[in-house]
Amino acid sequence: MRTWEHYEHTADIGVRGYGSTLEEAFEAVALGLFDVMVNVRKVEPRECREIEVEEEDLEALLYSFLEELLVLHDMEGLVFGDIRLKIEKTEDGYRLKAKACGEPLSEKHEPKEEVKAITYHDMRIEKLPDGRWMAQFVPDL
Repeated sequence: MRTWEHYEHTADIGVRGYGSTLEEAFEAVALGLFDVMVNVRKVEPRECREIEVEEEDLEALLYSFLEELLVLHDMEGLVFGDIRLKIEKTEDGYRLKAKACGEPLSEKHEPKEEVKAITYHDMRIEKLPDGRWMAQFVPDL
């Protein structure tokens, strides 16, 4: 089951996602990103976008994936509340294919913070001792 939390950080706020698989942890941290911006539980899946990124390591993959979501938010005014993805190992690293569903930002989403950029700050992706995966980073607010 994928879950996320925000954690205290001296710079701004950290976002940490958990899942029983690496994919679920990536989905959870992406939902946690949008939960920094809006009440993500109020976002309905009215429009979907396909995202595909390829990178040589998991940190770069997470960065590029979150950056693509933020670009869609900035360019189209969309917020996402449902994200499903697959990660596969390639010869050169990793490929991520995602389907993100949401709707245009409105007052019903209870807007919070504006995320300016995705960063590598405090980024970690690891398998925890209990077998779950965790992915985290600190966005630039």
